[in-house]
Amino acid sequence: MLACCSLFTSISAQSLTKLWETDTLLRTPESVLLDAATGTLYVSNIGTKTDTKDGDGFISVMTTDGKIKNLEWAKGLDDPKGMGLFKNTLYVADLSRVIVIDTKTGKITQSIDIEGSQFLNDVTVDSKGNVYISDSATGKIHLITGNKASLYFESPEFKRINGLLATKEALYVADAGNGAFYKVTWDKKLTKSGDTGPGADGIVPVGKNEHIVSCWGGEVYFVNASGASQKMLDTKEQKINSADIDYDAKTKTVFIPTFFANTVVAYRFAR
Repeated sequence: MLACCSLFTSISAQSLTKLWETDTLLRTPESVLLDAATGTLYVSNIGTKTDTKDGDGFISVMTTDGKIKNLEWAKGLDDPKGMGLFKNTLYVADLSRVIVIDTKTGKITQSIDIEGSQFLNDVTVDSKGNVYISDSATGKIHLITGNKASLYFESPEFKRINGLLATKEALYVADAGNGAFYKVTWDKKLTKSGDTGPGADGIVPVGKNEHIVSCWGGEVYFVNASGASQKMLDTKEQKINSADIDYDAKTKTVFIPTFFANTVVAYRFAR
């Protein structure tokens, strides 16, 4: 049975302050991923057409102060979205497959097909190197271990899952279809941790059981340990999206890809 919590209750104020924004060289940037060890930002670019096997997707490499070092660092992808990193290996969701890239060379080393998948969206990697991938179209979470894919979890509660975050305690899931924020414990018990907004997309941890969740339409929420949500950013009227985010805990910086606006924007998170 699905447990739930109180939502949108009063919590102490959190805020985002804009630091910088890249130029518009990016092409439909969907996801940003920080390699904290090297200070590198990876950005997935869908390209000119979304949801299409056209080969014009690519991964960019940036610095944490907004400089694009290599626009087309890895090329030839179809529709790259979420990314996950383990040691020197980058995993990228690419419609119905996961692309594996050597971060030392930028070369694609493997393409792993996910049987029955339709719209692979986000990727997260646990401390052991297990790779989890969400499929927004089917509501399934897939698992890659030892370069082999299998079904990990699914639930009728899911409407259109997107963001994933693997932690020591659980696998967190953001649902774009109903704006819900779920937790799947490692013994596969599902609970609802909170509500954000429609189009829930990326998840990053900012404290013990505290998270920031982006919503694709242009909203960003802080979700506390009790599941209470506070909207910190709303750029819908400006038609600026907020897709799959990442966070630098050392500098308290949130990196937000703006999708159709073709930039990445950085914000300082304060509580």
